[in-house]
Amino acid sequence: MKTLIAEDEFINRKLISRLMSSYGDVDVTVDGEEVVSAFTLALDEGEPYDLLCLDIMMPVKDGMIALKEIRKIEEERGITIGNGGVKIMMTTALSDSKHILGAFREGCESYVVKPLTRDKILAELQKLDLVK
Repeated sequence: MKTLIAEDEFINRKLISRLMSSYGDVDVTVDGEEVVSAFTLALDEGEPYDLLCLDIMMPVKDGMIALKEIRKIEEERGITIGNGGVKIMMTTALSDSKHILGAFREGCESYVVKPLTRDKILAELQKLDLVK
């Protein structure tokens, strides 16, 4: 599994990166602008990501804007959720219904509220059929 992590907090980046590295390649970005660039580059190189772990509150460009842009890029390339689209797990401190519903409306498949734990992340990976 190829994973892209977008997280501005070091501790969360390290936790997700360590966990995901046991399942395959992991790339890390620190803001929304970087994640959109890395995602696009992977598509251009024919090596798309399987999973994107996306924080909402990040500098430069927040995760919701990045989520919208990523789904738009996929749409423009004829990629759809369930048909080659990247699975997106939001990893955020925002637990209100406005953000949760908004993220799912924009195309995420999973929403994990911080603090992040190994068990929370593994449970979501299992729900997404990415690990057994």
